[in-house]
Amino acid sequence: MIYQFRPIGVVCCKLKKLEDVPFHWKVSEVEGRIEVFKEFEEGLGGIERFSHIAVIFIFHKSKGYKLIQRAMDGQIRGVFATGSPSRPNPIGLSILKLVKVEKNILYVRWLDMVDGTPILDIKPFHFDEIRGKFF
Repeated sequence: MIYQFRPIGVVCCKLKKLEDVPFHWKVSEVEGRIEVFKEFEEGLGGIERFSHIAVIFIFHKSKGYKLIQRAMDGQIRGVFATGSPSRPNPIGLSILKLVKVEKNILYVRWLDMVDGTPILDIKPFHFDEIRGKFF
């Protein structure tokens, strides 16, 4: 079965090129916003209750993929052992800190996406519960 996805929103931030994205082990302090398209605004009801969100997006600037790549630490790894945008299916997942919500705009921190990145889905992420259980 083939699925067709359509974006529900877009990232707006200061990161304009892939080279601007802070790809490192430390969590990014980059702030920005996710503008959810008006037709999906109602789906955000209650999201403000969460401190973090999981965001599924498209690596829209990715061109092709490599199964073997050099990771951020310099080691050679398979693509599925990296966060590289050069993947067979250019889909990304980021956990972001939710700063505030204003209608269809989510203000976030920890961005690792470029301006204009299409958003496919948003889910609450129970960071505080996980931290309490595992950390």
